[in-house]
Amino acid sequence: MSIYEKSLNEYLEVAASKSATPGGGSVSAVVAANAAAMVSMVANLTLGKKGYEDAQDLAQKVADGCARIIEDLKDLTARDMQAFGIFMDAWRMPSDTDEQKAAKADAMEKAAQNASQVPLDICKKCLEILEYAAEIAPVGNKGAISDVGVGAYIAEAALKAAMLSVDINLPSIKTASFKEMLVAERARLFTEAEELKVLAVADVKKRL
Repeated sequence: MSIYEKSLNEYLEVAASKSATPGGGSVSAVVAANAAAMVSMVANLTLGKKGYEDAQDLAQKVADGCARIIEDLKDLTARDMQAFGIFMDAWRMPSDTDEQKAAKADAMEKAAQNASQVPLDICKKCLEILEYAAEIAPVGNKGAISDVGVGAYIAEAALKAAMLSVDINLPSIKTASFKEMLVAERARLFTEAEELKVLAVADVKKRL
């Protein structure tokens, strides 16, 4: 059963238990989905509203985009939980012979890369949410505009949180080019997320 099919209380109970999943990456994805929902809500509250005629196309774009991101994050949540299982399966592989050692090392490398790529993809979705927040903040329904700020703050926090699941796997990755890509993407995502958050929140505060 997907954690999105659980009640909120059931989800919190599992997340707080000694179960290894949902862990940091998948929890960050759930949080990011909430950020997308807040930005989408403001867009939907703008659609069809008098006084916002010029913002209709943008509001529809943001509402549709955030709906897509929420579905993507649901998939990434499941993939992040699966990534942990894949990593543990690799870790449990035998290593008695040279052949087994080589097979295990290869499996561990692939598992570590996968366990890094999935949370990185979550981070990229967070950046998309911030892009939508920055777009809707200047023109969205003023009566709910504070929720765009909520979405922007949460999206940036979820991005930074999910990135920790990348960071923890970096020491295990042996492929230099892949590790370099992760480090470069980390810097880019953090910089762009900060810029978009500041932009979105500034517009929100102007309209409070």
